[in-house]
Order: sequence, then C-alpha cells, then structure tokens
Amino acid sequence: MRSILRWAIPTLILLLLTTLGWSQQQDENSNNSAKPAAKSTEPAEFDTHDPQTESEIVKRLDHSASVLDEIMGTPDKGIPTKILADAKCIIVIPSMVNIAVGFGGRHGKGVATCRTTDSNGNGWSPPAPLTVTGGSWGLQLGGQAIDLVMLVMNQKGMDHLLSNKFKIGAEATGAAGPVGREAAADTDWKMKAEMLTYSRARGLFAGIDLNGAVIRQDKDETHILYGKMVPFQIVLSGKVPIPAGSGTFLTAVRKYSQVAEEKKQGE
Repeated sequence: MRSILRWAIPTLILLLLTTLGWSQQQDENSNNSAKPAAKSTEPAEFDTHDPQTESEIVKRLDHSASVLDEIMGTPDKGIPTKILADAKCIIVIPSMVNIAVGFGGRHGKGVATCRTTDSNGNGWSPPAPLTVTGGSWGLQLGGQAIDLVMLVMNQKGMDHLLSNKFKIGAEATGAAGPVGREAAADTDWKMKAEMLTYSRARGLFAGIDLNGAVIRQDKDETHILYGKMVPFQIVLSGKVPIPAGSGTFLTAVRKYSQVAEEKKQGE
C-alpha cells in the first residue's frame, strides 16, 4: 500500500501542475487575442500619388496656362505671333522668386512642352517638370515674384533641353525676346539665339537676359506626375501618355500656337 502511495502522490502532483499551467496559458492567449494589434513603427513607403503633392503640380500647370492666357491676351504687348509660330518648345515658370537682394539669383519651378508628331495627334508633348536656378540678371528687387516664359527656337536649342540639364549662355545661347507686333519684323534674333526669354512682373511684360541660369529636369516632380522617373527626352518626344491634370496647360499651348500659325500663313 505504501509503495502505491509513494508512486501515486508524485504523479497526482505532476498532473495538477500540468493542468494549472495549461489553464494559465489559455487565459494569456485569450487576453492577447482581445488586445488591439500594435501599430507598426516601420516608416510607411513613399506614396508617389499623394493627393496633396499631385494637387501642387496641377496648380502649377494651371498657373502656367493662366500666364499664357494673360500674356497672349494683349497682342500689342505680348509675344509676337510670328515668333510663337516658329517656337520648337515652350517653357513657363510661374511665380519665380528672387533669392537675393540686389544682384542675385532666382529659383523657380515650371513645365516645358515641345512640338512633336507623337503626342496622340495633338501637336505638343506631355508636360515635363523642370527647375531654373542661378543667374545674375540685372538689378532686382528682393522677394519680387515674376512669371518667366522661354521659347526654344531651333533644333540645337531643343537638343540642349532634351539633355536634362544645360546652362544658358554656356551650352545654349539665349537672348531677351522681342515684344509686340512691330518687333516681329526684326529677324536678327532668329539667326543668333537658341532661346528667347521673357519675364512679367507687376503687369509689365518684357524680354529678359537669362545668361547664367541653369535649367534642369525636376526628377522628383516627374516621378510624381508620371508615377516613375522618365527622362526629358522621352517625355518631350511625346512617348508617354498625357498625365491627368495637364489638360488646361496643353490646351492653352495648342490654342495660341495654332492662332500664331494661322496668322503667319495668312500674311
């Protein structure tokens, strides 16, 4: 009898401890399942289609269209139609800002489009985001914002633009563009400049010398607009679909270039 008890008592104790341990584990599992999942501390992947970022690009495209509307709305004080009809590419930098007082540089973001036969039959390529920095362009007022328009006038200038980065006055020749209908009769600009440049500030529109300014592709905004990085050459050759939000800008470009071509043919 004693030998049986000696064997049975340890066995009962072991079974009791095992039962208690299993019950405790079940309670812990039940409590853990009732708790909300812990938030991940890992950084979220960058979303290239962030609505706020996309809206900034669309606003810039719309503002660029407004700049063209306002400039071309006054033919006697705007870009001569003969010059616009010959332009290979159009660049608009809305609200470019001085970054120095006196003789200093500027920085701005804008878009470019070029004539092409591969843009769904519309005559102009999808917009290519770019930046303009540097250059000392005469006496300036600190903090003054201006609108900038650049016209690429020949294939050589277009090749510079397609290279993704170039400097006016070094790689590409630039000149202040003529303004108004009478200025169109002067063809000297056509034989010298690869780019004609204009500025508008406080309602005044005039040619401006941009020598020293560097134009380069804005890779970040290109990635946002197209969902991936696409080189200038591909975008400005019309080899990508036209992105959402660029319709207003391209409509304005097509409108004024068509009017300019019709006037040129009628003269």
